[in-house]
Order: sequence, then structure tokens, then C-alpha cells
Amino acid sequence: MIIDKLIDAIKRTDNPSVVGLDTCLDYLPQDMLAKVKSLDDAAEQIFEFNKNIIDNIFDIVPAVKVQVAYYEMYGYQGMKAFKQTVDYAKSKGMIVIADVKRNDIGSTAGCYSKAYLSGVEVAGKKITAFDSDYITVNGYLGSDGILPFVKDCKENDKGLFILVKTSNPTSGELQDKKFENGNTLYEEMGDLVEKWGSELIGKYGYSSIGAVVGATHREQAEIIRKRNPHTFFLIPGYGAQGGKAEDLAVCFVNGIGGIVNSSRGILCAYKKDKYQGMDYAKAARQASIDMREDLNSAIKK
Repeated sequence: MIIDKLIDAIKRTDNPSVVGLDTCLDYLPQDMLAKVKSLDDAAEQIFEFNKNIIDNIFDIVPAVKVQVAYYEMYGYQGMKAFKQTVDYAKSKGMIVIADVKRNDIGSTAGCYSKAYLSGVEVAGKKITAFDSDYITVNGYLGSDGILPFVKDCKENDKGLFILVKTSNPTSGELQDKKFENGNTLYEEMGDLVEKWGSELIGKYGYSSIGAVVGATHREQAEIIRKRNPHTFFLIPGYGAQGGKAEDLAVCFVNGIGGIVNSSRGILCAYKKDKYQGMDYAKAARQASIDMREDLNSAIKK
């Protein structure tokens, strides 16, 4: 199962983190930026940047999360860089999470799933356009917007991370609202995720159908973990968004239970005084090591 492969990779690297390749031109060093005169150039340099990052972290980081919005804004050329990045990370043995937050109902949800998880038939061959191990999805359309994805996960050994309690400051405007039964919206969503994933539980007791739970909301994360013991977490919000290792430790049980994302903190590490003198790829590697040590110091207490 893909969840077991992910946890095995976390154990092998002793690293419960995922590097977010949310790459835009602003993050590139000046020598690369100087080569950009068109969208084609932008896509080429972004992939080159990503490739060098991957080459320097694949042995110490189990996974990457590739946020599609950062590629869509550069047009079809950017989507080429997205695909190249996904394919290259997989070729290096990394677990790939496509952060696409897709959803719709019925056959349309199925089309999104085919793009990233199950593929389409072309001339007698099945081809997946953006072949990812996991994708992020928005479950707030209900079961008929999720079950097509779950079906493809079962049939193709893929996984989902479904939005439950997001890391942004205003998430509580809706997600913390209470129903008449006293449950919050995020609690109800977390319970649905646990239910949707009940048939995809692996050897470690976690399901391939996981939840997005922000590091910036410790109290809510602790509630979700207690209510949903089989749900593995994708944890954004660490670092640049203010989430701390000691806050997100509540997401873990016996050192397992989630994977923590950092994007700008790794991609732009070379701009920090702490990593002065390193090129961007070497700085990304050292920042990944530092993040691993910080997380483990809290999670393994």
C-alpha cells in the first residue's frame, strides 16, 4: 500500500518531512533569473531549479509536494515543468504528492482522478498525465465528490490527503463552526475521512486516505488525532507560516502519524544568513537536515 511505502520511506530516512516545491521565479537565484525572457524560459529554469533541489535531498527526504498553482501561472509551459518535476522526483525514488486540491462531483471528479492517479486509455495503453502517488483534494462537496478518487486509490495503489483543518489564519471562519450535535465542521470532515479510508488501512494502522491538518492549529490537530486514529496527516504551516515542531507533535503517536511540509523554508534557505555562502541546492539540503532534527526532537520525546 502507498501509505506503507510512505511510512517506510519516513523510517528509512528518519525524516517525517516533505519538501514543498512551490517554485516561482522570485525564488530563483539571479543567474538563473537572468536567463528568463519568456514563459518557455521560466518553465525551463524552474525545472532546473527543482531538479537540483531534488538531486541534493532525495537521499535524506522521503517525499516532495508539488503545488500546481505555481506552475499553472506560467501556462502550458509551466505545466510541462510540473510534469517534469513529478516524473524526476519519482525517478529518484521519492514519494510525490501533487498538491492540486481538486474536486467536483461524479464523472468530473473521475476526470480529475484520471489526470493524477489512474490514467486514461490511449491506443490501448493506460497513460497517467501527471503520475503522482498522492493528491490533495477538497472534500467539502461530500461523498459523491470523494468516492471516485477513493475508487481509483483502491485500484491503483494511490492515496489522498483531504482538507480537514487547514493552516491559514481564517480557516476557522467555516471549519470551526459547530453543528447542533456540538461537533465542529472540521471534526465532521475528519470523521468522514476516517470512514472513507476504512478499507485502505496498511500495516502500520494508517490509511492511504489521509487528512490535511495544519501545524498552526495545535488544539484542533490534537482533537482530530484522538478522533481519527487511522488517518495519516499531511501537515502544512511549519516554518514560514509560524507552525513549530512542539505544536505539531500532537499529530504523532509513537513517532508516526504524519508528514510535515516546508516550502519556502527549504527553497529559499540560501537567502538566509544561517546558510550564507551556500548555493541554493546545498542550502536546501542543510535546511532539510536542520528541519529533520527539529521535528524529531519534538516528535520523539
